[in-house]
Amino acid sequence: MLLAATTSKAQKVTAISRTFTRTLSTNAPVVPRITDRRENEVGPGGRGSDAGLKVAIFGASGLLGRYVCAHLGTNGFMTYIGNRGDDLEMRFLKPMFELGRSRFVFYSPRDRDSMAEVIADADLVINATGKYYETKHLIEKKSFPYFEYATNYSFQETNVDIPRTIAELCTELQVDNLIHVSSINANPDSKCVWTKTKYQGEMAVRQAYPWATIVRPSQMFGHEDRLLNWFANVAQRLPAVPLIDGGHALTQPVYAVNVADAIQKIIDAPEKFEGRTVDCFGPQDYSYKELAEFVYDITGQTPRVVDAPKDVATIAAKGLNLLGTPMMTPDLVELWSEDFIPTMTQEEYDAQPMKNKIFTLKDLGIDAVPIEKIAFNYLHRFREGGHFAIAKGYH
Repeated sequence: MLLAATTSKAQKVTAISRTFTRTLSTNAPVVPRITDRRENEVGPGGRGSDAGLKVAIFGASGLLGRYVCAHLGTNGFMTYIGNRGDDLEMRFLKPMFELGRSRFVFYSPRDRDSMAEVIADADLVINATGKYYETKHLIEKKSFPYFEYATNYSFQETNVDIPRTIAELCTELQVDNLIHVSSINANPDSKCVWTKTKYQGEMAVRQAYPWATIVRPSQMFGHEDRLLNWFANVAQRLPAVPLIDGGHALTQPVYAVNVADAIQKIIDAPEKFEGRTVDCFGPQDYSYKELAEFVYDITGQTPRVVDAPKDVATIAAKGLNLLGTPMMTPDLVELWSEDFIPTMTQEEYDAQPMKNKIFTLKDLGIDAVPIEKIAFNYLHRFREGGHFAIAKGYH
C-alpha cells in the first residue's frame, strides 16, 4: 500500500515537472524564450535553475562584462569566468550567481593552454576584453634613472591577438558559439590605433571562427563608465578640462545594460545570430562639448573648459600617459577627435535586406535608454556637499 502511494506520488510530480514553463526572476524579462526548454534545462527558469548551457566569459570585470554576468547568474547559466589577476579582484561577481553556478579560472593571455582551461567544455564563449590604453610596467635599466616604462599589453595584443587566440581555441575545442565584442567605430583607415585594431580584431575572429557573432557597441555609459565620469573626474583633478578641437566630434552613447541585454538575447538563441553583426547605439547623438555641459549641469561643477587643438592636447596627453591609469592618452585624443557614431541611421538599418542585415537593439526588442534617464544616478555624487546640500530641511 505504501509502495503504491509512493509510486503514485512520484508519477504526479513527474507529470507536473513536464508541464512546467520557464519563468524569470526579473520583472522585465531579458530572455525571450519563455516556454521552450533546452534538453538539459532543469527548474522553472531564473536564478537557482540550470539553463542547460555553459558559458565562458573573458573580460568579466569590465564595464560591460559585469552586467553580462549579472544576467547570466539571474537566468541560471553555468558560467566560467576568466581571471588573470588576484582572486579578490573578481569577488564582486560572486553574489551574482547561485552557489556552484560560477567557476573562476586563472589564465594568462600569453598562455594558450590556460585560456583553453577557461573555455573547457563551454557551449558558448564571450570575449569582452578591452582597454582604452596600453598597460605599462616598470623595468630596470643600467643607466640613470635606472627604471623606465615598458608596454605590458599593447592594443595589438588586446584587440587582435587575444581575440584571435580565443576564436582559434573555440574552433579547436568545437565550441558551439562565440560572441566577440568589438566597437561600432572599428575602422581600418582610422588614425586612432585603438579603433584600427578593433577592426583588425573583427577580421581575425571572422577568419578563425567564421560563424562568430560580432557585437559592436558605441561608447557606453553607466555607473562605472569612462565617459561621463571622465568629465567629472577631470574637473576635480586637473586645472582645466580639454575639449579636443572644441569638442565638436559626435558620439552616440549606449547604456551598458542595454548592450548586456542584447548579449543575453543572443545567448538564449545563438543559432539565429551566427555570423551576424549587432550594432548597439543610443537614441541620440551628442558632441563632446554638449556632454561636458550636461555633466556639469548635474554635478554643479564649474571647471575651466578649454578648446584644445589636437596637437596641443597630444603633447599634454603624452605626459598624462605616464600615469598608471592615465586620464588621457595620445590615442584617446585621436579617438575623441573622430565621430563615434553608427555608419547608418536607424531607418537605414531597418531598410537592409534580411540576408546580410546588421541587427540593432530595435531588432532585438530592446528600447535604448536615453542618457538623461541614468546619468543623474551616479553623477550627483560629484556635487559639492553631496546630493542633499542644495535642498532645504536636511541640515
